[in-house]
Amino acid sequence: MRMLTQSGIDAAMTRAFELAALGPARGVNPRVGCVILSADGRVIAEGHHRGAGTPHAEVDALSRLSPGEAEGSTVVVTLEPCDHTGRTGPCSEALIAAGVARVAYSVDDPGDASSGGAERLRSVGVDVIAGVRREEGEILLDDWLASARLGRPLITVKWASSLDGRVAAVDGSSRWITGREARADVHRRRAAVDAIAVGTGTVIADDPALTARIDDRLAPTQPIPVVFGRSEVPAAAQVRAHPRGFLTSPGNALPGEFRALHARGIRSLLVEGGPRFASAVIATGLVDEVHVYLAPLLLGGERTAITDIGVSSISEGMRLAVRETLPLGPDLLLIASPKGRH
Repeated sequence: MRMLTQSGIDAAMTRAFELAALGPARGVNPRVGCVILSADGRVIAEGHHRGAGTPHAEVDALSRLSPGEAEGSTVVVTLEPCDHTGRTGPCSEALIAAGVARVAYSVDDPGDASSGGAERLRSVGVDVIAGVRREEGEILLDDWLASARLGRPLITVKWASSLDGRVAAVDGSSRWITGREARADVHRRRAAVDAIAVGTGTVIADDPALTARIDDRLAPTQPIPVVFGRSEVPAAAQVRAHPRGFLTSPGNALPGEFRALHARGIRSLLVEGGPRFASAVIATGLVDEVHVYLAPLLLGGERTAITDIGVSSISEGMRLAVRETLPLGPDLLLIASPKGRH
């Protein structure tokens, strides 16, 4: 009979990462995978979390075993088992009830309410191994972890501009500054976030649909539109026909309003403007990424991509670290983060 080794746990974690990737791509819940090993290292059950209200990965895996079959087993899971009751019960208690001997996990749960599973398991004699391939686990859970630790969505501010930083010509025309490839990239990125934010001024002036479209069809996943500002959204505005509806927020206390969005399960927020609203978001100091689509075009005039962000001198400027530059047809996407951000 072969004994369970560290290499066996590592191999099981590789499979747990693969299972986790099958779970929800975004939203309030993390992607978590679980593999249960017998005392001699055989895989006897697998599971993963499928979304809000569904069994957690550990419980999903345990459900595939007969009563008593998990006794003495090793549970390998990508995230620390939770120790709280939400829509489902605590995984720590389910593992204890199943009689498992060991739990190996990759990433600590950062939640104030949900963490503590490792401590609970140790308190009843379960052997707990934390931090198994932690770096890979953190990459898998990158956005969810960052948002959970910050208590707000990850915030990306995006604009498309000419090389001289203008988002419209002097007469106000702005379609289209960038080409087809850049616009298609914007829609792909819209489909990958939880919510998309604009100010009421943009809704009134430009009447955006705020949908994600792939090949001129609605993408399978859509961001929730959030309209910031105190003006009424017009009755005929396209956003009122959005397939996910829309939210409104007053926009006068942005940090608290971002926390409220987080509480609603929004973990990633794409801010698309207009310039005054985007500038207000940047001025909060809470922006995680800036996406600038640059067109080889000069427009001049006063219609700049951002306005006042509270900077009065060069020394006060917000320094960014360029993370990626991506050619898109004739245009260029520049992705940057404030220095010191994740």
